[in-house]
Amino acid sequence: MKKQYLMTPGPTPVPPEALLSMARPIIHHRTRQFKNILKEAIEGLKYVMQTENDVFIFTSSGTGAMESAVSNVLSPGDKALVVKGGKFGERWEKIAQSYGIEVIPIDCEWGKSVDPAAIKAKLKQGKDIRAVYTTLCETSTGVVNDIEAIGKIVSKTQAILIVDAISGLGAVEFKTDGWGVDIAIAGSQKGLMIPPGLAFVSITKKAWKLVEEAKSPCYYFSYKQAKKSADKTDTPWTPAVSLVIALVETLKIIKAETIEATLQRHKKMAGAVRAAVLGLGLKLLAHDTPSDAVTAIELPKSIDGSELIKTMRDKYGVSIAGGQEKLKGKICRIATMGFMTEFDVIVAISCLEIVLKEMGYSVEFGTGVRAAQEALFSV
Repeated sequence: MKKQYLMTPGPTPVPPEALLSMARPIIHHRTRQFKNILKEAIEGLKYVMQTENDVFIFTSSGTGAMESAVSNVLSPGDKALVVKGGKFGERWEKIAQSYGIEVIPIDCEWGKSVDPAAIKAKLKQGKDIRAVYTTLCETSTGVVNDIEAIGKIVSKTQAILIVDAISGLGAVEFKTDGWGVDIAIAGSQKGLMIPPGLAFVSITKKAWKLVEEAKSPCYYFSYKQAKKSADKTDTPWTPAVSLVIALVETLKIIKAETIEATLQRHKKMAGAVRAAVLGLGLKLLAHDTPSDAVTAIELPKSIDGSELIKTMRDKYGVSIAGGQEKLKGKICRIATMGFMTEFDVIVAISCLEIVLKEMGYSVEFGTGVRAAQEALFSV
C-alpha cells in the first residue's frame, strides 16, 4: 500500500469539502441557483485578490488568462516591457510576440528577482511602452518579485502593470489595488486549492482604456464580452460549473482562516523547507528573494534531479517538481501552497533525505527534518 503526497507547485491538494462539492448533481449554468454561486465566487476572489475592480472567471488554464491580458489590451506593433528570468516570464514574451507586439525584454538571471530600477529606466527610455508584464512568483525558480515597488513606478506612467500571480495568489502577499496592479492573473490549481481548469482576471479602469483601443483579435477571452455578462452575474460561455462550485468551498476556507493567517501559514512552511535545505548542506536557488509558494533547491552535480523526482514519486508516493528548461535535472522544487500543513512539509523533507541517501549523497537521517521541525514548532 502506498499513500500519495502531492507537494508540486500545481496541481496542489484539494480539500475534502471541495472534492465532495464536485460530486453533487450538476446544475444548469443559466439559472438563478448558479448565478448565486457565481456571485459568491466573485466576491471571494475579490477578497483574496484584495481588489474592488472587475474580476472575470474563464474556463481555461492560467496561460489562457495570460493570453487574454495581451490580446485585450494591445495592438500589433505596440511596445510592451516584459520581465523574464524564468519559464513563465519567458511565456509572457512568447505570447506577446505571437500577437505582433514589440517586446522590450528585461533579462534576469534565473534565481534572481527583477530590480525595479531596471523597469524604471526602461520606461523612462521608452515613453511609448503601453504595458509592463511580470510575475509575482516565478514558479520555475522559486523567486518572488517586488510587485509593490514595481507598481509605484508603473503607476506614474501611461503604461499598465500586468502581473502573473498564478502560483503566488493565496500563498504570497499580493495587494492588487494597493500595489497598483492593473491586470492580475490567477489560476485555480495553486493556492486556491481546486483542480486545473479555471483562470481569473482582475482589471482596473486604467486598463479598460487600453481595452477600448486594442486591435488584436480576441473572442473567447474577450473582456468586453466578459464584462457584459458579469454585469448580469453571468458568463458569456459555458463555465466549468463543478469547478466554480468547488471554488466557493475553498474560498470559504480561506475566509475562515483569513487571508492574513493563510499567508502567515505559507510563510512558516516555506521557512521550514528552506531551513531543512540548508541543514542538509544544499543550496537555495532563490536565496535572496525566495517565494513562500515554492522552494527551488540546487542539487549536487552527482545527483540526477530527474531521477530523484521519479524515485520520490514512484517508490515513496511523494510528488515534488523538477527543474524546467535550463534547470532540468539540476534542481528540485517543493511547494508549500494551498491545502498543505506542517506535516506535509515534514513528510516531503523526510522523503528527500531518504532518496538523497539512496543516490549516494551524504545524509544523516533527521538532519533536515529536525531543522524543519524547529522552524515550525519552536516557541
